[in-house]
Amino acid sequence: MKLSSLPVVDPLTASSTATASGANNISNPCKCDNPTESDNLSLVTEKSQSIGQKQQTLWSIFSSTFLTIFLAEMGDKTQLSTLLIAAESQSPWVVFAGSAIALIATSLVGVLIGYWLSQKVSPKTMEKSAGILLIFISVMLLWDVIQMSA
Repeated sequence: MKLSSLPVVDPLTASSTATASGANNISNPCKCDNPTESDNLSLVTEKSQSIGQKQQTLWSIFSSTFLTIFLAEMGDKTQLSTLLIAAESQSPWVVFAGSAIALIATSLVGVLIGYWLSQKVSPKTMEKSAGILLIFISVMLLWDVIQMSA
């Protein structure tokens, strides 16, 4: 899944848009007779547009990453394991801290390996490799299910 295919969520209005382009259209509200003032105003406008687009891009990356991981982790074995450990222990906050640090550490490993691979392999090759790997894992899991039922 590409980040560009996910909706962009505006943190101020909580509305989503299809793309980040055109989000901060700022028109020139001042009609200046002095060309220098007009140039300065256009520079400020361009700067504010680029800052707004960069912030929206960072926000879209953060929100799509958060939503993807949050939804993927709901009800999976990590959450169920944490639930069981917290139920058996007398220190739920210690369990929370331990599981949170473990998730941060595994995420860091994933980010570092992903960044390293992005420097070595083209995005197209990464997509194809990930697709082939997921198909292979699916076939192996299906094979295990068939073998168990036979």
